[in-house]
Amino acid sequence: MSDRYAAMFGRTRDERRGAFVPFVTLGDPDLATSRLIVESVIRGGADALELGIPFSDPVADGPTVQAGNVRALEAGVTPPDCWRLLGEVRAAHPDMPVGLLVYANLVEVHGCEAFYQQAADSGVDSVLIADMPSAEARPYVECAREHGVHAVLVVPPAVTDERLALIAELTGGYTYVLARSGVTGVDQEVAFDRTLLARLREIEAPPSLLGFGISKPEHVREAIQAGAAGAISGSAIVNRIATRRPNELFAELEAFVRSMASATSWVE
Repeated sequence: MSDRYAAMFGRTRDERRGAFVPFVTLGDPDLATSRLIVESVIRGGADALELGIPFSDPVADGPTVQAGNVRALEAGVTPPDCWRLLGEVRAAHPDMPVGLLVYANLVEVHGCEAFYQQAADSGVDSVLIADMPSAEARPYVECAREHGVHAVLVVPPAVTDERLALIAELTGGYTYVLARSGVTGVDQEVAFDRTLLARLREIEAPPSLLGFGISKPEHVREAIQAGAAGAISGSAIVNRIATRRPNELFAELEAFVRSMASATSWVE
């Protein structure tokens, strides 16, 4: 099993800060630009990457990330293109934790074994299946583990103790904690549940990353202060991909990620 997440969280703890993890959809707006986008967020200070494979019905995502999926699909981007791109990223950044956020159809289309074998061959550290309920996740978790890939499960708000214990048992690499209910986006309030984060630490779940609605440095700062090990931001990045001119995009993404990463330091 990959230990890149453990090494990353160890490093951030030593540096007395949290982790910042940007999300982008591979192939948005096209493969060549997407590759440069990944390099831009890494230069900005990303501690890990969360990447999506374009899908026609990303039900956990709001309109911003959905539009990124549409752009990639309209550009003709396919899963094999994404596996090749992931292999290039892994070759260029051997120590960077790389996670996938996908939907169950992408796993099932060629079968669980084939999917996780391809993920492992491409250097992927973790896979989060966004539309997979935790109660149905065990076969996928076992398949992932057989191929040396962490399975990441999502902790929703108002989770029961029973479900939380199941998630802590099954998830690996990190724990994805929702900062709010609903879908991804930047236009709603976020919340940072200190009690929930403390419960996760008590039951020794993998380190928590807060996501959904994280769009400003102050959100990152508040997440860390609440006890999260880091934060994930997607829609704010995808929105910049959609709205910035090509000659401005890469510098803008690098600057945005740098501003978010700079907010991860612990406050004494």
